[in-house]
Amino acid sequence: AWAENGGSARYLVKRKCLALNLMYVLGLLQQNLQTMAAHSIYKVQRLPVSLDQAWEFFSNPANLQAITPPDMGFKVISKYHGPLMYAGQIIEYKVKPLLGIPIYWMTEITQVKDKQYFIDEQRFGPYSLWHHQHHFKAIPGGVEMTDIIHYKNPLGFIGRIANSLFIKKKLEGIFQYRFQKAEELFGAWKGWY
Repeated sequence: AWAENGGSARYLVKRKCLALNLMYVLGLLQQNLQTMAAHSIYKVQRLPVSLDQAWEFFSNPANLQAITPPDMGFKVISKYHGPLMYAGQIIEYKVKPLLGIPIYWMTEITQVKDKQYFIDEQRFGPYSLWHHQHHFKAIPGGVEMTDIIHYKNPLGFIGRIANSLFIKKKLEGIFQYRFQKAEELFGAWKGWY
């Protein structure tokens, strides 16, 4: 019986191998597309204030509105923050990033190391991924703050096009505004470091 069906058995094995190879290639392609969809922003700012002052201000969700462009319509709407930031803290916002349309955004503070860093991650909102690291370091004459953001837009290819056309520019503008507001609040860096 094997000899009689040998041709069809070989055909089935070849088809199965071809299907497995196709699945492998599609998996690699999907992985590649997902990787391409991730974007990052890296910003460093130095201010002539102590580490304690910088940490106290920037780790307090109540101060976010003061350093966000007014046209964003940014408002913290959650009520139960507590006096200090902590891992597991949920912060809810309303924001109008595009055409004045309000969007609900929820982030969680996932990690906190006092006066060194904290990380917020989106739990619900406009991105398919939002991971924002806030690092603080005392330097001679002040503090150095580093923001590292990784984000993905929804809608795959359309999200990547939207990022190129306006989303990345909007995020860069928000951080430029924060940079300027921080200088207004704490003074411009004049140090040599």
